[in-house]
Amino acid sequence: MKMKRLIAPLTALMLMLLAGSMNAGATVYNWSRYDLSFETPEDGFVVFNTQTFFEIHWEDMVMTVQLYSQDRGDEKKLLTENLQRKALGYNMYDLHDGKLKVKGFKKTYSIDGTMPDGSRAIIADIVSKHQNLIIEVTVNYLYGNREIVEDMIKSFAENKTKQPNHERKRQKVQTKQKADQEKKQREKEQEKQQRPARKEKLYDA
Repeated sequence: MKMKRLIAPLTALMLMLLAGSMNAGATVYNWSRYDLSFETPEDGFVVFNTQTFFEIHWEDMVMTVQLYSQDRGDEKKLLTENLQRKALGYNMYDLHDGKLKVKGFKKTYSIDGTMPDGSRAIIADIVSKHQNLIIEVTVNYLYGNREIVEDMIKSFAENKTKQPNHERKRQKVQTKQKADQEKKQREKEQEKQQRPARKEKLYDA
């Protein structure tokens, strides 16, 4: 699974411990650029933190958050097909559609199943009501952590009272289609670089 530097610019992801406004033993993260916040169990180790991607690890769980702009077309068809494609890309099996609902958002599409190593995984696409934004959350976890995983995903919230980035340069967020195209291009380039050098036949003068 693709997963991944805290101390990013203030306009990127900022860590805020909100005393008195969160559950005991939880850490609240605030993505100020998009007015998004979410909670995770404490003691997680942040591996990646950019303007559109966040990854955090625990001993028995890994969570990634990826932001995309919404593709044009049938939202349900596009997102359910994307979830199926991602799950198959991870070689997940025993797949079934999730029933998660995240309050304050337009819609949540999710799929869960089993990873090849026997651990569990859930992928959820949360559609914003107020921005051209899809929040894709992927969690790989050990059996028994399901309730914690659902609580993390359900903790996502959007501050609809503000219009983000009106006074700041907007960070461009890719569509899923564009991201997939760039991924395929990178894979082709890597494959090309790994090919052995072609041997040319030399002729004597």
